[in-house]
Amino acid sequence: MGKSGLQVSALSLGSWLTFGKQIENNIAEKLMDIAYDAGVNFFDNAETYANGESERVMGKILKKKKWERSSYIVSSKVFFGYKGRDAKPNQKGLSRKHVIEGCNDALERLQLDYIDLYFCHRPDKNTPIEETVWAMNDLIRQGKILYWGTSEWSGTEIMEAIYAAQKNHLIPPTMEQPQYNMFVRDKVEKDYLPIFNNHSLGTTIWSPLASGVLTGKYNNKSLPKNTRLHLQDMDWLKKKVLQEDQLKKVEKLQKLALKLEVSLPKLAIAWVLKSKNVSTAILGASKTEQLKETLTSLDAIPLLTTEVMEAIEKILDNKPRIAEF
Repeated sequence: MGKSGLQVSALSLGSWLTFGKQIENNIAEKLMDIAYDAGVNFFDNAETYANGESERVMGKILKKKKWERSSYIVSSKVFFGYKGRDAKPNQKGLSRKHVIEGCNDALERLQLDYIDLYFCHRPDKNTPIEETVWAMNDLIRQGKILYWGTSEWSGTEIMEAIYAAQKNHLIPPTMEQPQYNMFVRDKVEKDYLPIFNNHSLGTTIWSPLASGVLTGKYNNKSLPKNTRLHLQDMDWLKKKVLQEDQLKKVEKLQKLALKLEVSLPKLAIAWVLKSKNVSTAILGASKTEQLKETLTSLDAIPLLTTEVMEAIEKILDNKPRIAEF
């Protein structure tokens, strides 16, 4: 995980929109069993997922499994709170008050003594960065978290946090959780480059399949039932992912995958893992067969030869332009 000594599996399991919301608890348990048995050691969560219910579900499963605590990594994220739109002013954000209280609440829901990775889920324009850095540092000193990081921050914002930590002799962020896939590339491939090069930032990638678009299931422009796009309040995601130009590119990628005799999801995840700056790619699944397939995505990495990567770039036509000095 970046410059830390923490060993994280190349593939991990996330709970956004599934645990405590889209799937039954027994399915969530089966998914965690399958992932753990396959070598996954990182399970991702957040206070806002299903308004805290996702953490409760995962916590009950972990307690039941009785896996050695040293054998797995659990994350949570703080910013949005767990009360959704009903959150009062100090029940969200990155103030010292909410960071500390949010961590204590997450620990209770997860039934854990400590959280391995604790993320600032979004930047908070209303809180001085030094206040947040001090709060995270204090949580580490108290043994409540082991590492802290950011999620969907800009490169400039991350550098401000690193500078604040250095100035005050505190622990800087170790990792960032950005979206990264064939259609969303700028942050990982451009914005964060100076931080990767100078500070060895780790990354826990979310949405490697672009919310399911890179599975090919939306190619006929229909909306299959029982997908996350059918969930309540997901219209924003539906508009974002079901774009005409993206669906055309997916059709071409599907043809390339067929030539390589590999599924499109495995090809897309392998493409993400090909990046040297990716620590782990977070998988999401609502069915066991989905997870079993994507857990074998590492097998597709050898297929990504220079020629294949060039063919993919030609289809995508969206490589970020990096200024040369």
